[in-house]
Amino acid sequence: MEAKEIKKSLRKELSFTLGEDQKLTAEIIRDRVTKIFDFWESQKQRRIEKSVKELVIKELCEEFLGFGPLQKLMEDSGVTEIMVNGPHKVYMEKGGRKVPTNIKFDDEHHLRRTVEKMIMPTGRRVDESYPYVDFSLTDGSRVNVIIPPLSVGGATVTIRKFLRTINEAEDLVKLGTIDNRMAKFLVECIRAKVNILFSGATGSGKTTTLEVLSSYINPLERIIVIEDTLELTLRQDHVVRLLARAPNIEGKGEITIRDLFINTLRMRPTRMILGEIRGAESMDYLQALNSGHRGCLAVIHASSPSDALTRLETTALYAGLNIPVWALRKQIASGVDLIVQHEQLTDGSRKITYMTEVERLEGEEIVLKDIFRYDIERVDSDGKVRGTFKAKNVPTFFPIFRKKGIDLKEDIFKD
Repeated sequence: MEAKEIKKSLRKELSFTLGEDQKLTAEIIRDRVTKIFDFWESQKQRRIEKSVKELVIKELCEEFLGFGPLQKLMEDSGVTEIMVNGPHKVYMEKGGRKVPTNIKFDDEHHLRRTVEKMIMPTGRRVDESYPYVDFSLTDGSRVNVIIPPLSVGGATVTIRKFLRTINEAEDLVKLGTIDNRMAKFLVECIRAKVNILFSGATGSGKTTTLEVLSSYINPLERIIVIEDTLELTLRQDHVVRLLARAPNIEGKGEITIRDLFINTLRMRPTRMILGEIRGAESMDYLQALNSGHRGCLAVIHASSPSDALTRLETTALYAGLNIPVWALRKQIASGVDLIVQHEQLTDGSRKITYMTEVERLEGEEIVLKDIFRYDIERVDSDGKVRGTFKAKNVPTFFPIFRKKGIDLKEDIFKD
């Protein structure tokens, strides 16, 4: 009898007997499974090899105490992302490259049980009436699930793991994401309350950079974080976290990012962090920037600094306030100070390719000025990207550092 078949026959009985245990442990599972094996051998004359027994016990422990077949990928610090395309296809990102694994679920039901275990602590749901969901695990990893009939080949699960190895700006330098000058500049921008927009494609490292830099915010400040999925983990004590709410099964009760942002302005924030700009909240964000709120940090999906501003402009129009384009661009030019552009290169490495100042409005066009840039010089035969971080210009807002008593030398903006 194969381990897969044995595990299937044991799962239902264990689900019934173990479900009532408040503190389930590997020892309890091992004890009960061993007793079942002993019963089979003594009463039903079913002999099972020791190696098969150990494999079944190990997999059942992972299923009841962890995330089943995905557990070893979750424990592997080198794996940054896990992609499940139905029960029999699991991919991972390791070293910046997406590769297939030999991991498989028994069937769709086994995969759905694992999904339910992941989502249960969050209070969210995924079912036929609401067939996709975003949520975070207790360790900070972000999860997206979409199920049939929207996902044709079975439930699709994408897990972006929370990387505990990246805690400080120096860690970003060690990874080659930025150089020392750029790290120094970004840290001082946080302390000087520069309004920063973190831009990039999915998986390029925007949220990681934001989370690292947020650790340099003065702990005496009142920080309010607004997200639609819990992603950011701040280390300060005086932090208020607001989470958007999806509509209930009757389509009621939705609380949007915009609703939360409007409410935040009444909560006396010293610093506002917006997990991601997607819609009409862009208008409220811009108005906040132009009404004296300094040091706002926000994330937006875009492929370049200019595209980030175009997307910010477009999403602001969702508010339907019929504001002329020139007036909207003036708010953008006045409110946003710096765009930090992220990119995942062809070799899988992640770089901050631009730090670009939003300088001014000239006519009806916003003028951008690169402060730092990553220039690609060549791509080796093995696919490795070679390039150099270069300083381009002194930011126009440089006097802000002196006003805040920050000792930042102009030399870092010169190669």
